[in-house]
Amino acid sequence: MAVSAVPPPGTSSPPPAADGTRRRWRAPRPHGTRSRAPRPRAWLGALPLLAFAGACFGLPVAAVVYGAFTTKDAVTGATSATGANVSTSLQGPYLTSLTGSVELSALTALIGTVLGMLIAQAVVTSRRRALRESVLTASGVLANFGGVPLAFAFVATLGISGVVTQLAHLDAAGWNLYSFTGLTVIYLYFLVPLMVLVSVPALDGLRPQWREAAQNAGATDAQFWRHVGLPVLLPTLLGGFVLLFGSAFAAYATAAALVGGSVPLVTLKIAAALSGNVQVGQENVALALSLDMIVIAGVVMAVYLPLQRRSTRWLH
Repeated sequence: MAVSAVPPPGTSSPPPAADGTRRRWRAPRPHGTRSRAPRPRAWLGALPLLAFAGACFGLPVAAVVYGAFTTKDAVTGATSATGANVSTSLQGPYLTSLTGSVELSALTALIGTVLGMLIAQAVVTSRRRALRESVLTASGVLANFGGVPLAFAFVATLGISGVVTQLAHLDAAGWNLYSFTGLTVIYLYFLVPLMVLVSVPALDGLRPQWREAAQNAGATDAQFWRHVGLPVLLPTLLGGFVLLFGSAFAAYATAAALVGGSVPLVTLKIAAALSGNVQVGQENVALALSLDMIVIAGVVMAVYLPLQRRSTRWLH
């Protein structure tokens, strides 16, 4: 006689079958539930989105990769594979521009992360709802304000003949808007509001019970932030830094309208290469520089996404 799974204690055994064998015991199914078989074709509904993403992102990336590793003979017109474009993009003035973009992005992201978190903390702890709504609304507008209008606004305000420059005599103190320092100030104008928008939901996620428990245990505010607040917010801080770095690294229009080529940036070098300001046989160097930016952006996103998931798990 075949013996199947034994039911738990206190559960009646199923009646034997007609041939004398015992039936396998199964746990009762909750009332109103149905067993649903997997639907292997459910992903077909995402095909339009996948096709759209492939056409808008995949094809340009493929074109950039193809152009970065190929060269065209000026006489015969034949195309051949080569790694000279990528090698050239990592040497001389091209490497200087790439390094300059990384330095500017890292500096502005670090300052923007600290200032944005402090402003967000002030907004969250404020009891005035009007202040919170006004700051968040202004941050949403300023985070998307850039390009030529932003450059013109700073030229009229902090330029050589700007209003603030003349009133505060900043020119006598050595202030120069058309420099690395000037670009840092301008980038912070839209990076700090972006960090505020990222930080406010995370700060709202800090449960009041954690602070109350720390106070009941005799911890000070500094100890609470050191042992509870900052460890919980660390993924958000690092994720915000990475997000700000990517935004500053990809910015072009503001720097192009303000400094031109006086400050070495990779986006300006790409624009110069695409406009024909290159040597003969190096037309695809711009695509190689674009590939370098894609690789750096991919590394940034590879760091940002896990941090975002970890922050969501802690705060929600």
